[in-house]
Amino acid sequence: MPHSNITPKTRERAKRLRRDLTKAETAMWSMLRDLRPYGARFRRETPIGPYIADFAWLSARLVVEVDGDSHETAHGREHDLQRDRFLGNQGFKVLRFDNDQVLDGPHYVFVEIQKQAAPFLKKPIP
Repeated sequence: MPHSNITPKTRERAKRLRRDLTKAETAMWSMLRDLRPYGARFRRETPIGPYIADFAWLSARLVVEVDGDSHETAHGREHDLQRDRFLGNQGFKVLRFDNDQVLDGPHYVFVEIQKQAAPFLKKPIP
């Protein structure tokens, strides 16, 4: 059953994005899946209102974004600010990492996500 605040166009775009993950998004998905045994339930390319979160754990109200070069433009930064404001107003905490951080520093990225996810995990990560 479709959610009333998600347009069919947004829903279709999310499906397309799930099929076409970037290299950095694929690496992030692998990291987030490593948290599943501890209770984390991230979803890929999840519509939230008019936006699509790269990765979202809805019950924990946690969004993880992997940003490419398009986010470094003036328009991209403004769009991200609007998006983060909307998601924050919906009760979500947004974590942003750029592609290089995910690909070149995965341990740092994983530790940062783990810190934010820790209060919601069913058991601690050893």
